Amino acid sequence: MNRVLYGVAVLALAAGPVFCADTDNENSEAAAPQTPAAAPAAEPPSPLQFKIGDTTIMPVGFMDLTSEWKDKNAGGSIGSSFGSIPYNNAATAKLSEFRFSPQNSRLGFRVDGNWKDWHFIGYNEFDFLGTNGANNVSVSNGAFVPRLRLFWLDVRKGQFEFLAGQSWSMLTPNRKGISALPSDLFYSQVIDVNYVIGLPWTRQPGVRVLYHPSNQVTMGLSFENPDQYMGGSSGGSTITLPSALSGLAGTQLDNQTNVQTIPNLHPDIIAKMAFDPVSRVHFEFTGIERTFKTWNITTGQAASGQYSTKAGAGGSFNANLEMVKNFRLVTNNFWSDGGGRYIFGQAPDLVVRADASVSPLHSGGFVEGFEATINKVLLYAYYSALYVGRDVAVDANGTTLVGYGFKGSANSQNRTIQELTFGFNQTIWKDAKYGAVNFMGQYEYLMRRPWYVALNSPKATHDNTIYFNVRYTLPGGAPPAK
Repeated sequence: MNRVLYGVAVLALAAGPVFCADTDNENSEAAAPQTPAAAPAAEPPSPLQFKIGDTTIMPVGFMDLTSEWKDKNAGGSIGSSFGSIPYNNAATAKLSEFRFSPQNSRLGFRVDGNWKDWHFIGYNEFDFLGTNGANNVSVSNGAFVPRLRLFWLDVRKGQFEFLAGQSWSMLTPNRKGISALPSDLFYSQVIDVNYVIGLPWTRQPGVRVLYHPSNQVTMGLSFENPDQYMGGSSGGSTITLPSALSGLAGTQLDNQTNVQTIPNLHPDIIAKMAFDPVSRVHFEFTGIERTFKTWNITTGQAASGQYSTKAGAGGSFNANLEMVKNFRLVTNNFWSDGGGRYIFGQAPDLVVRADASVSPLHSGGFVEGFEATINKVLLYAYYSALYVGRDVAVDANGTTLVGYGFKGSANSQNRTIQELTFGFNQTIWKDAKYGAVNFMGQYEYLMRRPWYVALNSPKATHDNTIYFNVRYTLPGGAPPAK
C-alpha cells in the first residue's frame, strides 16, 4: 500500500504541481482565472534591406520566364533583330520560331548612404543575355552567361552631382530629372529585351556632372565611351566601303567583329536639360557631339599622312506627361548626323568616300504612345520608327557606287523600320516583405523597307511577335531621401 501511494506521488510530481481548493480563496492563485499571454504585436511590412551604420544595402532584381513566338525565323534570341527581318522569298521566312528563356532575369544591389554632407548611391545590375561559348546551350546545358548591365557610383552634395561607371547613356530619355536609376528612365514597358525601334539608348561607361539650380530644373554634361560604327550590330545595316578601303572594316571602323579595338578621337559629349515643373510633367532637351577620324590606308596616300576628321551631332526632345491620373502620354524624338549607333545600332554612323573622307550619315527615330494604370493592370501602346538617310559616293574606278542607299545596294540597307506594339502587365500578388508576381503580355508588329529593291524582289517585309512573361520581383525599396 505504501508503495502504491509512493508511485502516485511520483506521477503527480512528474505531471506538475497540484493545487487544492481553499475554501476562503484568500491566498489561492488557482482560484483566479488565468489570462493567456498577450500575442506579440505584428511587425509592419518592410522591404528587404541591410543596414550598416548610415548605409543601406538593398538587393534588386527579378526572375523571368519569357516565352516568345515569331512568325518568321528572324533570330535574335528573345530580342528583336529589327533590321534583319527576313523577306518572304528567304528560307528563314518559311519557318516560325518559339522558345522559353530565363535570360532576362536580373540580379544586383543598390547601396545608399551619407558621408558628411554627401549622399551617395552605388548601383549594380546583371542579366543573363551574355554570349555563351557552349554549343549545347539549348541541347542539354541551359548555362546562360551573366552580363554586366550597370555598375556606377553617384554622389551629390547640395546642387552638384557626379556619376562615374557604366550607366544608361544620358541620351536615353528620362521620366524624371536626369537620374540614372532605371525606374527614372524611359525605355518603354515592353517585354522585348531590345525595347522598341527608334529609341535612342545604350549602356556604356562614362562620367557625368549634374547641376540642380532648383527642384524643377536639372542640367547635365556627360562624357561617354565612343565608337566609330559602320553597321552590323543586332541586324543593323552596314555601309559599302570603297574597294581600296575595305581594310577599314574592323580596324578603324567597328563592324561588330572586334571588341574595344577601334581607335576613337575623344569621348562622345552629351548635354541635357530637364524640366519637372510638377510631379506629373517631365520634358527635356538633349544634344550630342561626336568626332570621327580615319587614316587613308591606300598605297601612296598613307605615306603622305592623309587623315579625314569630321564632327557629327544630334539632338532630341522628349516628354512624359500624366494628362489625367494614371494616364501618361510619352513622346521621344531624336535626329542626328552620325548618331546611328545610339539607335540600337540599327543605322551606321558614317560612310567613307573613295578619297577616304568621312561623311556622317543622317539617321533618326521616334517613339510615341501612352501608358495607363487601371487597378492592378498596366496597359501600354507605342508607335515608333527609324529612318536612315541616303549617302552615295562613287568608287575610285569612276563607275561603282558605294556608301549607303545607292542603286544596286543590298536590301539590308534599310530606309525605314516601323513598329506598332501594345501589351499589359498584370500584378498577380504583391507584398513589401516578399516581393511581387506579375503576368505580362506583348504583341509586336515590325515592318522594314530598304532603299533599293531589285527587279521582282519584295519591296518590304514584316513580322509578328508575341511575348508572354511570368516575373517574380525581389522585395526591396529605396530608403527615404535625407
